[in-house]
Amino acid sequence: MISSKVVERNLLRKLDLRTAYLVLIYILNQMDRNNAAAARLRGFEEDLGMKGRQFNTLISSLYIGYVLMQTPSNLILSRISKPSVYLSSCMSLWGVLTTLIGGFTHPCSYSQALCSRFLVGFLEATFYPGAVYLLSRWYKREELGYRTALFTAGIGISNAFGSLLASGILGTMEGFLGYAAWRWLFFTEGFLTVFVGMCGMFILPDFPSSHARWLTPAEHSLAQQRMEEDSRSHGPAEPKPSGSFSDLLSMITDWRSWWVGAALCCCNASLSFNMFFPTLAATMGYSPTISLLLCAPPWIMSTITAVTVARHSDATRERFWHMVFALSMLITGYVLAMSTMNITARYISLFFMAQGQVANVVLLTWISNTFARSSSKRAIAIGFMNSIGTSGNILSPYIWVSSRGPTYTESCLICIALASVCILFCWVFRRHLGRLNEAAEVEERELSLPKGYRYLL
Repeated sequence: MISSKVVERNLLRKLDLRTAYLVLIYILNQMDRNNAAAARLRGFEEDLGMKGRQFNTLISSLYIGYVLMQTPSNLILSRISKPSVYLSSCMSLWGVLTTLIGGFTHPCSYSQALCSRFLVGFLEATFYPGAVYLLSRWYKREELGYRTALFTAGIGISNAFGSLLASGILGTMEGFLGYAAWRWLFFTEGFLTVFVGMCGMFILPDFPSSHARWLTPAEHSLAQQRMEEDSRSHGPAEPKPSGSFSDLLSMITDWRSWWVGAALCCCNASLSFNMFFPTLAATMGYSPTISLLLCAPPWIMSTITAVTVARHSDATRERFWHMVFALSMLITGYVLAMSTMNITARYISLFFMAQGQVANVVLLTWISNTFARSSSKRAIAIGFMNSIGTSGNILSPYIWVSSRGPTYTESCLICIALASVCILFCWVFRRHLGRLNEAAEVEERELSLPKGYRYLL
């Protein structure tokens, strides 16, 4: 008879292979979101007739749709049995819209691009919180941080590979078939997104409660049992729905939701440099092609850092100080960038900035660990707090207006302040959870109860 450990090892191996596809989707998600920053170096603004801060507004418009759709999307996701079809269909649709942006022509092109970016954000909002929720339905708490980090490593891979791809397209395809090179960037990335989205319908896993042909009966049974054991102190892992409205009302009236959401908002806004990474690289004075190539190494290193920090966070069952470590590197990068225009120093500052990206991963994993009383409430928690967090990205493009370049000193100071506020908010949250753990320990000791659930700090 096969031991449970062997079955669990086989289950995790199969599951890791399936969920690895989320990394590929996230890579294209980030490329579609950030391609405008690369296209800006090859006439994107001029061809669409943008003036003043219209480019910043174009970047911001995506996050307006993103904020509006995250919570409703996760509500829908918690009620359906086929997240593979839902997430993949939305991906294919935003890929179509990305392709269309490349075909817009002046004089109505800016308004068309603005509307398309808004709709892209509306559809992209289904993916990140939905993917995090999907992972939380399969993996135990001590496994989730590492898997979330592997998933969100797509940010670093996307920024590295996206820069290399953009460099190749923008440097070689100008005028091909009568189209500007930046248009080919949108065409190529949009087509890849549609193709990967269609394939995802057959590769991504559904929930443990759904039929899974890729698992044996023993593995499927164990998958459900693991999640029941992991959340036993909070009730069953797959409870009967208590009603989406009551779950949402519970989340809205919980002060912790707003507090942690505000921390996530500050964290995301402090990481807004990634929207303008090619612009910051261009301040070193190199050509657009070289600037894009220089963007790759910091993000490759960022991917390694993210996986290492998240894995250590899981192994030690600690979240706060790992997040502080990441934000400290981010602050170091900002201080270095605004202190000098020396080319070497500014390039090193980009490395430090990129390493800070893992702070978002750790914080979102912490949220998933903390608000895990039921699958439906966890879905709403992830969507609701990520909506609050993403709202910081609506205004953050205006932190990096071109009039503040090439030093961007004011921009760096604003982001340092936001990162510091995030650390303060998370410290208060950690103290609160620590007091809850202490109260639970006292109660167990007085009533001679076995050790129960503890919040991760």
